[in-house]
Amino acid sequence: MRADVLGLQEVDRTRITAVGGKGASLGELLRLDGVRVPDGFCVSTEAFKRALREAPMLGEWLERLSLLKAEDRDGIREVSAEIRTRIEGLVIPEDIQEAITRFHSRLGEHAAYAVRSSATAEDLPTASFAGQQDTYLNVIGKPAILSHVSRCWASLFTERAVNYRLQHGFDHRKVYMAVVVQKMVVPQAAGTLFTADPVTSNRKVSSIEACFGLGEALVSGRVNADGYKVRNGQVTEKTVATKKWATRALAEGGTQERELEPARQDSPVLTDEQLVRLERLGRQIEGHFGHPQDIEWCLVDDAFYIVQSRPITTLYPIPEVGDSGRHVFLSVGHQQMMTDPMKPLGLSLWQLTAARPMYAAGGRLFVDIVKELASPAGRTMLLNGAGASEPLIKDALMTLIERGDFVGPPPEAPPAPDSAQDKPAMPAWSAPPPVDDDPAIVTELIARSQASLEALKQDIQTKSGTDLLDFIVEDGQQLRKSLLGSQGFGALMAGMNAASWLNEKMMAWLGEKSAADTLSQSVQNNITSEMGLALLDVADAIRPHPEVIEYLQTARDETFLEGLSRLGGGKAAHDAIAAFLDRFGMRCVGEIDVTRPRWRERPTTLVPLLLGNIKSFEPGAGSRKFEQGRQEALKKEQELLARLKQLPEGEQKAGETQRMINRLRIFIGYREYPKYGIVSRYFIYRQALLKEAERLVQARVLQEKEDISYLTIQELREVVRTKQLDGEIVSRRKDEHERYRKLTPPRVITSEGEIIAGAYKRADLPAGALVGLPVSSGVVEGRARVLLDLADAELAAGDILVTPFTDPSWTPLFVSIKGLVTEVGGLMTHGSVIAREYGLPAVVGVEHATRLIRDGQRIRVHGTEGYVELLS
Repeated sequence: MRADVLGLQEVDRTRITAVGGKGASLGELLRLDGVRVPDGFCVSTEAFKRALREAPMLGEWLERLSLLKAEDRDGIREVSAEIRTRIEGLVIPEDIQEAITRFHSRLGEHAAYAVRSSATAEDLPTASFAGQQDTYLNVIGKPAILSHVSRCWASLFTERAVNYRLQHGFDHRKVYMAVVVQKMVVPQAAGTLFTADPVTSNRKVSSIEACFGLGEALVSGRVNADGYKVRNGQVTEKTVATKKWATRALAEGGTQERELEPARQDSPVLTDEQLVRLERLGRQIEGHFGHPQDIEWCLVDDAFYIVQSRPITTLYPIPEVGDSGRHVFLSVGHQQMMTDPMKPLGLSLWQLTAARPMYAAGGRLFVDIVKELASPAGRTMLLNGAGASEPLIKDALMTLIERGDFVGPPPEAPPAPDSAQDKPAMPAWSAPPPVDDDPAIVTELIARSQASLEALKQDIQTKSGTDLLDFIVEDGQQLRKSLLGSQGFGALMAGMNAASWLNEKMMAWLGEKSAADTLSQSVQNNITSEMGLALLDVADAIRPHPEVIEYLQTARDETFLEGLSRLGGGKAAHDAIAAFLDRFGMRCVGEIDVTRPRWRERPTTLVPLLLGNIKSFEPGAGSRKFEQGRQEALKKEQELLARLKQLPEGEQKAGETQRMINRLRIFIGYREYPKYGIVSRYFIYRQALLKEAERLVQARVLQEKEDISYLTIQELREVVRTKQLDGEIVSRRKDEHERYRKLTPPRVITSEGEIIAGAYKRADLPAGALVGLPVSSGVVEGRARVLLDLADAELAAGDILVTPFTDPSWTPLFVSIKGLVTEVGGLMTHGSVIAREYGLPAVVGVEHATRLIRDGQRIRVHGTEGYVELLS
């Protein structure tokens, strides 16, 4: 039966479509023992829909609004204003007015009321819509209530509410407005209670703000408020503000800000006992809803009334390890230079091949480092390994170590999730075994990897069904073991350790900073830097053929290679691109996620890069760049050795340095190869899995083959076995992935949800400079090109690339730019390694670089000292 007006006692969270998020939440709270909620009623969404149907031409205006984009501010302003005017001018249907009158009479005709918007897309676990619709306080009399109901309906279409829905993907025509009408309480004090600290995200800390009088001014930010932190019944932090004003209810209706008497302006709003009581009340409410809550409260005669409770939607999820112990998690994505969320299949496959257990949260992976933190030796290894390459991570870890609250005896080892079971307990930062300075070692490692890939291609062709899934799981486990092989790991670390030795000794002996940067240029066997130079060679094959160039300028279809054959010079262009894809077609942006389409599948990704190379470079640029880098490295080597020989014990120092330079140039290129091998293997897995997905589509188990991306590899095996799948799983996971894209992953997070943010401890910078980590020496000045997506790459020769992060797929851009700035990265992450090899000054780990630097702005990158200056 349809009900246009409902008492709060009649509703709960199951009625959210009828009474909106706020109304449903208040109805739930009324059912909790010891939780006081002012009585009231809800004008339902059915009443809203009925009223709107009577608005002339409103449907046409809503249709116009649905076609607008977020960037069309003028259009949003015009259309939303027209919609609001039409809604506010409506006459509420008579039977709805009568129902409101009945509740109004029962609760008290002369009482004051709060009239509050309650949208169906509001106070949800995924989107709070906080402050997007309107609330009116101290409304007195039936005519005023009816008028404010219409105004609440209209507030569904304020500019801020429309923009919020656009940003969060809500359809304007599918969001409806209910209105909550509650008896006003006249409080001595009011405020907010967050059951998780909104600054640190710590779920164990309650954060309370309080002011005298009504809370309206606090919520809107018009008055100062006291701030308190409470944890486990103890007030841990207290900030008493000077409160000159308080919002009071007027006898005739409405509110007014009035000056507080001087004696109260600097007095605390709440006592410690009240704060502890409020914390306990918040934990009760949080426990009922199952999520940390943002709660609005009023204090009346020493009793707390709750007038709203909504989920806190901005908290980053906590990785789940399956126990209640204390844990510290380190972001894998910041180490891998890929902080975008991964889909479940990608997450589970990376867990399968990882060197140690990894735990998912927010579509990203984390490793638990609490055992390393528990011992002095482990802490030293951790700081020297994971921390030394990234100052922000190191500073965050130092904060934890100095605090001492997460560095006690390690808890019992938790069971690893799914594919992380039965993994060796090898520390991720253990010392590498020694290797000889023999170039044949790298050659043999590469040959062995290639032979393994060829065998995999042959073996996987014979697999299908559950056999295919079992085969991939087994091969992934073997891949993990091979990556941890002593010779490969030793070769990987040999070049990195040589670079550290050279930088340390050249600084100590010669005052030469970052010497290894130049010495690392144009080394052999760097598969990633070779990729950038190889694309220059492809451009050379295309450049002589104008007809091909013109064709590529309009290439939008992924089958464009087939059309090259009919063009003059098309065969040469086709063969060059095909050869490049044969070697590098398994790469793509975010390549550690097996669900991402590869260049082989979307070759149009390479077209803008090719056209840019044709425009910006002369023939033979690839070989010239490599030789130039080699000569610069040789010149630096000769210079350093000559200077060392002039020092006391110079011949010995020069000899040691020569050996380390040789070691650097033998092994540093191999730093990029293991990941190339992993990604090559993943592409073979991906092709086989997509074929299996096609069979599931044909069997009507999946709607489309890419739906397998939203299942873990274990879940996919079960679907293949049973030929059954709950379609809601895929739909829900797609929604989750979209939400995760909006989250910023932390570098370090604890099992209490606390995000430990690091900071640069630098005081020697020019005013306004942006600080980061110096990873490739030199100073360069030029135009900043701020890119968030490789697909938008339109670079001119000499631009400085500014981007959140780079993985190997960005390498083809490095041949065009003359400097690099990223928000994420360390000394040995991809972008840093390739920047050094190409001789590009680079600064990484620059917080919010893509927001603080404007596209087209002139900047100066200090790659030796680690900061960026904004010049225009």
